[in-house]
This record gives sequence, structure tokens and C-alpha cells, in this order.
Amino acid sequence: MNMLVKLGVVLMSTSIFVGCCGENSKQTECSKEQAVLETIMTRRSVRDYKAEPVCREQMAKIIECGIYAPSAMNMQPWAVRVVDAPDFIEGVTAIALEQMPQLKEQEGFRNFFRNASTVAFIACPEESYSGEYDCGLLSENMMLAAWSMGIGSCCLGSVVPVMNSEAAKPYLERLNLPEDYKLMVGIAFGYPAGDVPTAPQRDASKAFYIE
Repeated sequence: MNMLVKLGVVLMSTSIFVGCCGENSKQTECSKEQAVLETIMTRRSVRDYKAEPVCREQMAKIIECGIYAPSAMNMQPWAVRVVDAPDFIEGVTAIALEQMPQLKEQEGFRNFFRNASTVAFIACPEESYSGEYDCGLLSENMMLAAWSMGIGSCCLGSVVPVMNSEAAKPYLERLNLPEDYKLMVGIAFGYPAGDVPTAPQRDASKAFYIE
């Protein structure tokens, strides 16, 4: 059996293993391993949220999980800023609409952050050799932790050029990022409104063993 086929068997086995925790099953009936796998396999990018911001106690736990991500030499180069102030969300949305009027055409559009009322801004040092990777690890930890609590998320790369624009300078300054830090990504967090999208098919042929 070649390595590609072997990997396919492993992936199929993982899917079956995760499947034993049915959608209607209580998480307490699953092992820790099953719960982790289920969270990873079921998390999706959510692009529509209920109006209320994420409870700050829940966000505190999400942030804690984020900063427990690995980082090169444990330098922890990230800076995390969470915003749930309506004036901030609405102000940046107004600027984004000036730059991209087509946003209004999105069905159910309420704000630039996929209608989320809580947004985490992630930044790292401009000169850090590993900061971008470390912030990616932190971001994934945060999104997985959120999903384990029933909170959706979506990475928003489009936030960066808007926040770096001259018009948004007052909002970027409000983030109070350390000197010489650059904004990497914004992450929308919120309670999903409606159905969570299903996963598009993954291409397992892109990962295989080398003998």
C-alpha cells in the first residue's frame, strides 16, 4: 500500500472516530480526544452573527487559550486587542463603506466585521522573524476555543488595509498597539445567526509521507 493510500486510510479512520460523537450527543459522553477532534473538524468560518457581543468572561477564556499557543523561543510576540464598543464598530464600518461601497450589497449587511459585535485585532512586531507565524498559531487557538463554547469566528484580512488607512488612523490609535507593531488580522467573534455552513471538500492528496 503506497503512502498516499495509507494517509487516506488514516484520514478516513479519523473521520469515523470523530463521528462517534454525534451532533446530538453530549460532549461529556465523549473522551477528551474526541472532543478536541470534533471541535477541529466542525469549526467553520461564520459570516453572520447575532447582535449581542460575546460575553466578556467567555472572551477572557478565549484570549487565555490564545496566549497559550506556542511561539518561537517563547517570545510571545503578539498583541491582542478586543473591541466590542459599538461606536468603534460603526465608525470603522463607515470608513470601510467609503472605500468599498459594494459592501452594502451583502445580504443582511450591518457592519464591516461580518455583523459581529466583538472583534479581536492581532498584531506583531514589524521586524519579528517569527511573529506572523506565532500570531497565526494564537489566532487558531482562539478560534478553536471559541467554537468549543459555541461561539463562531471568521478571520478578516480585509480589516488590515482599512485600519491602516489615513481615515481610520484614530481607530488604529485607540488599539494602543506597542511601538513598531503591525496589524496582522482581525477576527470576528460572535454567536452564530442561522445555520453554520458545511465544510467544502478537502484535498487529501496534498499531504503524504515521504519515504
